Amino acid sequence: MLRRRHAIAALTAWTVLLLWAPAPASGAPPVPLPAPAAAPAPASGAVAASGAVAASGAVAADDTCAVRAPGASAAAERAVAAACEQVAAGVWYTWGGGHGPRPGPTYGQVDPTDPASEHDPERLGFDCSGLVRHAYARATGEDILNGVASAQYYTHRAAERFTAAQGLAPLVPGDLLVWGTSQKLHHIALYLGAGKMAEARQSGTRLMVSDVRLDGGYFGAVRVDTGPVTGHVFSTWGEGVWTKAQPSVRAARVYAFPGPTTVRVQCQKHAETVTSDGYTNDAWSYLPDYRAWVTNIYIKGPAWLESVPTCPSDMR
Repeated sequence: MLRRRHAIAALTAWTVLLLWAPAPASGAPPVPLPAPAAAPAPASGAVAASGAVAASGAVAADDTCAVRAPGASAAAERAVAAACEQVAAGVWYTWGGGHGPRPGPTYGQVDPTDPASEHDPERLGFDCSGLVRHAYARATGEDILNGVASAQYYTHRAAERFTAAQGLAPLVPGDLLVWGTSQKLHHIALYLGAGKMAEARQSGTRLMVSDVRLDGGYFGAVRVDTGPVTGHVFSTWGEGVWTKAQPSVRAARVYAFPGPTTVRVQCQKHAETVTSDGYTNDAWSYLPDYRAWVTNIYIKGPAWLESVPTCPSDMR
């Protein structure tokens, strides 16, 4: 049975959001993006930073924005360099900044919950995810991390993920650090190495180098794979849809995605029958990037996805 390609999802639905543009083939040079708009000069007291990135393995000075440890890929080092250019230029944090049609600084918006954001519409800059988007777009020549912090962490371009319990030991420069919960990740930053990160932190401040905060809701980290996407990749439809801890409508919610996305499917299985939006199906897909399940009703294609293997019988 084929499902329709677009519809208004029911409030009880389950799906995923992530806009994706393919990266160049592995080893291909990045495609140049337009240069960002000129940034304001740093105010007195702004964070000290250097636009130069230290060579792999070199240890940077304490306040320098640069690659501060070995082990990062060339693309990750370029992402750090791109972020550090903005830090060095004294660019402002602006709420919603960096989320224009293309990567780069934009004027922000007033955050109704933060009085310090009153001047954000006058400031050209980035919020936390806008900076990450810009950094990896400059590194790869493609807009591979368009979206908010949650979408960037759950990207199907993840090479590896790390839990808060693992601390900083397994991380390398260019990894993305996130804060929040599985259902809502509210902050993201680029790891520099040696316990430091580059971040767009909050309204009223400029982009900065900070010590990594392992308290206050630190959730974990993700390493971005900038090469060709691997695995079984599909598109979804629907809005406000939840992924689930098990293939059942009664299972715990994992994460809600606000709209259509590209997802990576590991396997599928027949489980609880679901009826939603005029469709009935007992097939569920396992999404490894979320460690969660979604009913196949909201994945575009046949009811049983072509080329996707069946999950092991003991997989729950």
